[in-house]
This record gives sequence, C-alpha cells and structure tokens, in this order.
Amino acid sequence: MHSINKSRPQLLAALLALSLAGSAVAAPLVVRSAGPSAKAYPAGKAIPDDAKIVLKANDMVVLLDGKGTRTLTGPGTFSATASAVAAQTGSTLSALASSGGERRARIGAVRSVKSTDSHNPSVWFVDLERSSNMCIADPTSVTLWRHDSEAAATVTVTRVSDGKAASLDLAAGQARAAWPAALPVADGGQYKLSWVGAKTPTAVKFIVIKAGSPGLEDMAQSLIKAGCDAQLNLLIETVSVPGQPQG
Repeated sequence: MHSINKSRPQLLAALLALSLAGSAVAAPLVVRSAGPSAKAYPAGKAIPDDAKIVLKANDMVVLLDGKGTRTLTGPGTFSATASAVAAQTGSTLSALASSGGERRARIGAVRSVKSTDSHNPSVWFVDLERSSNMCIADPTSVTLWRHDSEAAATVTVTRVSDGKAASLDLAAGQARAAWPAALPVADGGQYKLSWVGAKTPTAVKFIVIKAGSPGLEDMAQSLIKAGCDAQLNLLIETVSVPGQPQG
C-alpha cells in the first residue's frame, strides 16, 4: 500500500459512511488476490461472514466490507469479518452521486489542490494522464483532473465514434475542470485526450453505474464488473483499515 496522505482519513470517513447508509451489511468482498489460491478467491467474490479464509505461502487477498479494506497474506487462516470499527460520519456515496458536480468534487476530493500532486484526489475524477475505463454515476457532471497544474494547458477532447472535438483551457494552477459540454458523455462513449507535451493521447471509456448504492461492497462490485481498475485501486488504498490482521 502507498502511504496515506495526512488528509486521507477525511476521505476515508466520507467513503466509509456507505456502510451506514443501507439497512443491511453486505458480505465481505474480494477486491484483489494473488498467489496459489487466487483462483479460489477471485476479485468480485463475496465471502460469508462466518467463513474462514485459508491461505498458502505467497498468497495475498484484499477484502472489502463496510469497515474498509484488509490485506491478508499467507500462510494462515483468517476470519472474513474485519475487527476494525467503521468511521462515523454523515457523508454518503448516495449524496455524492446524486449531487451536482461542484458538491461532488468537494465531497470526493478532500485534499487541497497543489501544483503537483501524484495522487488523484477523488475516485470520480478523470485522470488526464491515465488511459482507463471510467465509471461514473452522473454523465452530466464529469470532472477532469491533472497531476501537474503548474503551467497552463489546452486539452483537446476527441470523441472516437465521430471524430468531433472540443478544447478545454486549464489555467496555471488549475488542477481540475468540468468536462466540455460540447461533447456530452454517454454510457460506453470513448474519447481521446491530447495536449502539447503529451507522449500519447489518453484513452477513456465511460461506463455509467447505478447511483445511490448503499455500501462500499456494491461500489467495488460495480467497479470490478465494469473493469474500472484505476478507480478500484484508488478505493482500496483510500479505505484501507489501519493495522493488519493476524493469521
């Protein structure tokens, strides 16, 4: 795991509130696995609360539930249920997904904007420099974000299906901007992002997911099914439960 930013606990609290929004708690979900037992614990597999997870040497399984994510490493036998206590907070993904873009940015991105920041501050921001599938809940409110905002830049967004393009100007010090209204985002839509100095265009494919899911598990499952790997990785890092369980 990467080191957690000093403001990351605030984002953790906002995301962990998902577990409090629903009336029932979903079973722990495998979100990442590797090693000899990976086939037995594929990403997307739900694990019963009372199950014991038996891992061999060199096995690694990351579980996610309403409390956050835990990394289990073999050899050893582990409980599927995390022992950490979920953070208490009023923010929920339902509110984030149903709100306008500016409010979503404030909820999903708690770190202050820096001229150079190697970490995407929100699961929902399109990373200008990373080709990926991009899961979104609201196609009418999409935010672009860039690592290095020190210099001004003009980004050209091109829709692959018909070649229609639109330009987006980012001022010096501006790390994020709204998606160009001239190119409405659609489910399955594919786009190329290019700018002066880019080695190759960034390829983005949008997948619209159901808004208002009550739990972290539902969110992670949606990301897994849609192949939104960059967002899943950021979610795993963000909601990691401090401390590792013992075998």
